[in-house]
Amino acid sequence: MMTFVLMSVICLAQAESPKEDDYFKIMKVAAPEGVILEVGGLCTLPNGDLGVTTRRGDIFIVKNPSSLKPTFQKFAEGLHEVLGLAYKNGSLYCVQRGELTKMTDTDKDGVADDFETIYAWPLSGNYHEYSFGPKLAADGSFFVTLNLGFPPTWWNPESMVPWRGWALHIFEDGKVEPWAAGMRSPCGISMIDDQLFYTDNQGDWVGSGSIMPVKKGAFMGHPASLVWAGLPQSPVKLSTQQFFAKNQTKMIYDSKGNSVKPENDVNEKVVTEFDMKKNFPALQLPSVWLPHGILGISNSEIVKIPSGVFGPFAGQLLVGDQGQSMISRVFMEKVNGEYQGAAWPFRSGFQSGIVRLAWGTDGSLFAGETNRGWGSAGEATEGIQRLVWNNKIPFEMLSIQAMPDGFEITFTKPVDKKYALDLASYSVESFIYKYHSVYGSPPVNQQKCSVKGVRVSADGLRARIVVANLRKGYIHNITLNGIRSQENYYSLVHPTAYYTLNNIPEGKLLSLSEISTRNSAPARAQSAGQSKNSSLKNTSSLAKIPTYDQVKGLLAKNTCLACHNPDKRQVGPSFKEISGKKYTVDELVSLIYTPKPEHWPDYSTPMPPMTNVPKDEVIKIATWIKSLNKQ
Repeated sequence: MMTFVLMSVICLAQAESPKEDDYFKIMKVAAPEGVILEVGGLCTLPNGDLGVTTRRGDIFIVKNPSSLKPTFQKFAEGLHEVLGLAYKNGSLYCVQRGELTKMTDTDKDGVADDFETIYAWPLSGNYHEYSFGPKLAADGSFFVTLNLGFPPTWWNPESMVPWRGWALHIFEDGKVEPWAAGMRSPCGISMIDDQLFYTDNQGDWVGSGSIMPVKKGAFMGHPASLVWAGLPQSPVKLSTQQFFAKNQTKMIYDSKGNSVKPENDVNEKVVTEFDMKKNFPALQLPSVWLPHGILGISNSEIVKIPSGVFGPFAGQLLVGDQGQSMISRVFMEKVNGEYQGAAWPFRSGFQSGIVRLAWGTDGSLFAGETNRGWGSAGEATEGIQRLVWNNKIPFEMLSIQAMPDGFEITFTKPVDKKYALDLASYSVESFIYKYHSVYGSPPVNQQKCSVKGVRVSADGLRARIVVANLRKGYIHNITLNGIRSQENYYSLVHPTAYYTLNNIPEGKLLSLSEISTRNSAPARAQSAGQSKNSSLKNTSSLAKIPTYDQVKGLLAKNTCLACHNPDKRQVGPSFKEISGKKYTVDELVSLIYTPKPEHWPDYSTPMPPMTNVPKDEVIKIATWIKSLNKQ
């Protein structure tokens, strides 16, 4: 009886625990009637104004952008798909599709009247040759990144002209040096502490999104751009022939000799980027993986959280996502000289796909949005929104650091030690993605990592867990569903983190005398079994069909709403459309854990396996989806 009461209290606490929007509010920046803000670039000017570029070729200066009535002044127009903006010494610099352009308002009337081409790069005319940037280095030079072109066989993109799929380092006088190769769709170009980083979009050779540092001479993973590695200016020494001698492109043809999009082969030998780095030392591994469909599907801008902004998270990174209209949070550390770290969801629910992020002088975060031609979650096709912190501290994992025998987790608030010292509060599982020419990758080589012990600090702010079967080069899914705050018994706003373990640090291992090995999981399982069989009334109650309001929190927490809408098509089919397939609850549960993209041929973005969602939550969601077919 006592266990039943305790579990009821836990469920009640979970239901009442605050969510993302209890701490971070999304505010709309109102644009004048008739202005279409398919945002490609954002830049905060020294006076607090906001520079905004659009994919349609306009540039606006927004005055008082944090106010209820911001004013828009058109600074320039008629440019070619502007996907980035930077300010330097009184001028604005933008990347158009084919050049880096300097724009100056010489007569101070608010409109650019002097346009200078700093550097122009070749174009083939392919529709997918997007160009991103610029980002300013400390010495005033610029970095830009260039997208690969997509031929009719779009699943096998190409570098059709020099430097497509590369990062370029450009100087004010027009001098240019190719910097790094191997990029696919490098929208998320960012400077963090004067180090160039970027995010790429999932596709061939890119199993999932990630954050990577871009060092001179590095190979970022996609082989198409290696066709230019032999040019005299190239700092990359890896050739196309050397690459394909170790990892071939999978080519499939139909009976007429036409190329066919290859699909994942579940029986093939798994090859990972960590494996291939042994052959290619220049291959840059992701510092932090952003699991596909969980922390975005088209990752974009990275920004560092300034001091005094967004509470305890100062110094960490935020990453936008175009497809799922969300922002993720990243903590990075260096182990053996290499970056690695953890990622969590941070804020979902934006109105359109996030392409650019920029900090306002008031400490709020501006998000520039568009979905034309790309598709995204949200009700709108474009716009600017602002994320505002209400100065309340959420109960979250603040950071995760790798230990020689596991991980140390730091919290924003003290934990209740009764649950923090119980191994049942923790679960860890590792997985990785394939490194292959097939579009994307399912999680592979999944393995449970048993938690052997835990030590909690006296102040309740840190929990060090001893974990078996740590694997270098793997993502470790760390879930803390049982943890509660000391103060209000709240559950974590985001109980699941994804730690990329590139290196395991050396150091002292915890001894058995230093850790708790108490585990209430077996007792809970037995009690749950007894409760299930004790009363037919209890069983029927568990089978009761939930309402949308009752599952909405679960859909938001597990990022379902980032791709699916109750009634209309989004990144994926609507829940009502799914219910029309007349799956059973068991079939829906199975499909959530092991999706079948072939069931939905009209959707280009396959759903990833949602193995991170607890079984009881999956059953509740599946029961609700099935009920929609009867409405």
